[in-house]
Amino acid sequence: MENTAKSKGSIFWRISKKFQFAADKIIPDSFVFCLILTFIVFALGMVFTGTGPLAMIQHWYDGFWSQMTFAFQMSFMVVTCAAAAKARQVKKVLVWIAKIPKTPVSAMILLMMFGYVSSFVNWAFCTVVTPILAMQLSKQIKGLHFPMMIAAGYSTMILGQCLGPSASVYALLATDKHFLADKIGVLSQSVTVYNPVNVTMFAILAIFTMVLSVMTIPPKDEIVEFKTALDDVEDTEDEEKITLADKMNGSKIIMYLVGIAGVIVIANTFMKKGFLGALNINFVIFIFVILNTFLYSSPRKFVEAYKDNMKLCTEIMMQFPFYGGIAGMMTGSGFGAVIVAAILKVASAATMPLWSYISASVVNLFIPSQGGQWIVQGPLLVDAAQSINANIPHVVNAFVYGDEATNLLQPLYVIPALSVVGMKLKNVWGFMAFIWFFWAIITMLGLYFIPMFF
Repeated sequence: MENTAKSKGSIFWRISKKFQFAADKIIPDSFVFCLILTFIVFALGMVFTGTGPLAMIQHWYDGFWSQMTFAFQMSFMVVTCAAAAKARQVKKVLVWIAKIPKTPVSAMILLMMFGYVSSFVNWAFCTVVTPILAMQLSKQIKGLHFPMMIAAGYSTMILGQCLGPSASVYALLATDKHFLADKIGVLSQSVTVYNPVNVTMFAILAIFTMVLSVMTIPPKDEIVEFKTALDDVEDTEDEEKITLADKMNGSKIIMYLVGIAGVIVIANTFMKKGFLGALNINFVIFIFVILNTFLYSSPRKFVEAYKDNMKLCTEIMMQFPFYGGIAGMMTGSGFGAVIVAAILKVASAATMPLWSYISASVVNLFIPSQGGQWIVQGPLLVDAAQSINANIPHVVNAFVYGDEATNLLQPLYVIPALSVVGMKLKNVWGFMAFIWFFWAIITMLGLYFIPMFF
């Protein structure tokens, strides 16, 4: 009996295969996924709001351009962070880290702990550097199921945003004169992010996800290892400089001058605004740009590093306008408000965080931008919470957990990780959905019961 059980893998592995079977059969590439959601919102918007097809098309077009600034920010962040993650100096650190664990279990634990820490630094950096570490671990240790490693590593990025200082809603609510300030005032991150309920919820999910990932053990004949060796390209000496142009293209002085100027800006900004106050999206991108001026010590190497990683942002740049179109239809037709209002009708003060989580989970499938989603849902959630005297920070936290959790189902942000390792969405989506299933149960129970103890 024991040998039979081992041949089938652990019970969690057998459960995960149910989700992976669905992924193999019905999950298309991420761009097709995006287009299918577009058609669904188009149809449901007409049915539930009475908006005509021409008006829905116009809402789609108007929204199509609404995310262009954010699309560039996300794309530039991915490329910049990928360049940093793939730098020779960073790779050496990852190789050193990958040699620490000696067993598949310790390797998975190290990968996820590294993921949580790096997600606090920056979500895009975590998204790229974690699969690179997974590849290095796979080179060192046999018996690691690589698709599960990618899904588990990606989950650390998602969950890390629920306790990290850079999540867009938390940063927004801590900003003076945000668009809901007249209703709820300015909420510091000590109130929203680092309250006891949220910290407890994060700890439970983080520990459980590590245990789940370790216990999802496949039988030996079903292990999928990472086979392709990393291309560790060593820096080569520049060719002999003949012209002034060649000397400038390979000049370390130019890059170091830019880097020093950037360090001065970064230090000055931190001194003026404080650590948490400074961490808006543009500033985080700038930090990594300046880091890269030191990692790549000449203009030529700096540009080549960005060229090499530009492909990682292709699908993000391409898909964000379409998700902007979806958001345009959701908001322009009022369909987003219909979804949220319908859910909130059954909420009470005690269950309001639970319904905030559910509504955010649903809407995030169609508006995979936390900031854009908050614009749609925030006023409705705040009004509903205030009308029944619900705890506003708990409602906000629940919204963030719902928004982040369904990023395991909504594939937009996993694209860079898949590009780094050369995998398709269907290879890992089943494991992502598997993790989401347990998260949903634990989070909904936690949002209702944990506040009772504080």
